[in-house]
Amino acid sequence: MKEINYLDAIRETTAHFEKGGVFLTLGGDAPNTMTIGWASVGYMWNRPIFTVLVRRQRYTYNMIRNAETFTVSVPTKDALREQLAFAGSASGRDVNKFEGHGITAAPAIDSNAPIIAECGLHFECRTVFVEDMRDGFIDPDVHDRCYPKDDYHVMFFGEIIRCYRTDEA
Repeated sequence: MKEINYLDAIRETTAHFEKGGVFLTLGGDAPNTMTIGWASVGYMWNRPIFTVLVRRQRYTYNMIRNAETFTVSVPTKDALREQLAFAGSASGRDVNKFEGHGITAAPAIDSNAPIIAECGLHFECRTVFVEDMRDGFIDPDVHDRCYPKDDYHVMFFGEIIRCYRTDEA
């Protein structure tokens, strides 16, 4: 494990948003992960922030709503396309995504949410703010393209408490 500055990981992480996504993972008695392709990494409130978007109808929504921490794991050596596709289409309500699907939940350093062992870049985050997207506050083109059913995301702002690589010796 090699701790790194989150700024050094931004380019690599955001490139994955366009290439199939990254894993958002929550802990608890039955850990769950989902694929996210829309997120933001930046600096707010004098701290590094990773903002993830989750729709209310997702199984992950209730988990993240009730969690203090979450992790984001980024594939590095292997694209994990099949695993990302599965994690983004199957619901944790119906299936354990860690059993027989090519990904492993591994302990994080300071979060009760696990990381994805097959990924090489990880962010551990503590939720510091939650904001609902609302009609009337979004560009009409974005609304028409992304929210024709008004199924808006909820934004979870997580302070980055750890950023590290597990793919380097």
